[in-house]
Amino acid sequence: MLGQRERFGVIIPSTNTVVEHDFTMIRPERVTFHYGRMYLPRPNLGSDEDFLDLIDQIRASITTAVRDVVTCAPTALLMGMSAETFWGGVAGNAAFEERISAMSGGLRVSTGASSCREALEAHGVRRISVFSPYQPVADTQVSTYFTEAGFEVAHVTGLRCPSATAIAEVTPERLEDVVASLDGPDVEAIVQVGTNLSFVRQAADLEERLGKPVVAINAATLWHGLRHAGIDDRIDGFGSLLRDH
Repeated sequence: MLGQRERFGVIIPSTNTVVEHDFTMIRPERVTFHYGRMYLPRPNLGSDEDFLDLIDQIRASITTAVRDVVTCAPTALLMGMSAETFWGGVAGNAAFEERISAMSGGLRVSTGASSCREALEAHGVRRISVFSPYQPVADTQVSTYFTEAGFEVAHVTGLRCPSATAIAEVTPERLEDVVASLDGPDVEAIVQVGTNLSFVRQAADLEERLGKPVVAINAATLWHGLRHAGIDDRIDGFGSLLRDH
């Protein structure tokens, strides 16, 4: 009765408090979201070693999260977690998508990595700056992915958040400063990764002020899922990607 157009299964970390809010805020009519959470008992992110441990936790728990969410018969999957989707570059993301699709019985999968790539291609840009809540070990993976995808990465800034839950506590003022430090006349677009950063509304505002694309990963992932489902609604208020592409 409710999800006649699309029923998205959404995979998120158990620590995430932003994806549900963002997707609900943007949600088109007759599209629904149904969440599977990956249990992360050790959410510390204070070092590269902690971050690698978090990736191991994701890999250990994602099978159960996918198993659980497919029992509600979703029509496609959205990955509301991003670091793992950048791991291993373009080939690593493709292998991840294939693995998750196989786990789900062949459902279409939208990852943060593929979504940001297609968003940038839709905007027709090549030279970008990127920021994340990550540690350097993960930012290297992000930079490698975008470089292999054909983009020139001018700058990457990681906020080095101390825990997975602390990501959601980053203030708009801090993000404003980060974007200002990454921008420049030679930068064609700004990209934000890390799904627990609250940035969708702020990205739309920054686009208007900077006069260039500012891609928020949660908006990009939902846009990717909608467009690949054949839903082409133009949605105002959340940036040029959902409004114009």
